[in-house]
Amino acid sequence: MEKLRRVLTGQDDEEQGLTTQVLDASTLSFGTRVRWFAICFVAGIVCSILGTALLWLPKGIKLFALFYTLGNIAALASTCFLMGPLKQLKAMFEPKRLIATIVMLLFLVLTLCAVFWWNKKGLAVLFCILQFLAMTWYSLSYIPFASSCMYKKGMKASQTQSETTCE
Repeated sequence: MEKLRRVLTGQDDEEQGLTTQVLDASTLSFGTRVRWFAICFVAGIVCSILGTALLWLPKGIKLFALFYTLGNIAALASTCFLMGPLKQLKAMFEPKRLIATIVMLLFLVLTLCAVFWWNKKGLAVLFCILQFLAMTWYSLSYIPFASSCMYKKGMKASQTQSETTCE
């Protein structure tokens, strides 16, 4: 369990300095972090499902967009409990996932703007779909070689209809 904690937090015992050890003493335990991650992630899923269910009510588009976006934000925030907020922000804005992060955040904001300020229901639904795709792209950026593999598969599929394996 300790090894898993070190991997998720990106720390090695040999690399910890005095400042890091003092900060670690004042932070949440690994078990607490995992619990809050699970709570926040499940809350995000529940919000997204609830938002989808509310879509079918009269004038439910506003509630759908709000709950769907809040669900994605909660799911995104859940990883802060595992990595820590500062490390999460640094990881989000690394060059390899900078574009995915910006696109994801842009569609989160555009979804809310479309439904609350512009009152464009169709645009809000479109932004929710794009929000889903952007969150998927962002999530894939954390899996080593996943983004490049998906890109290669897409390129091979568009060029030929033969086997599309990621090499």
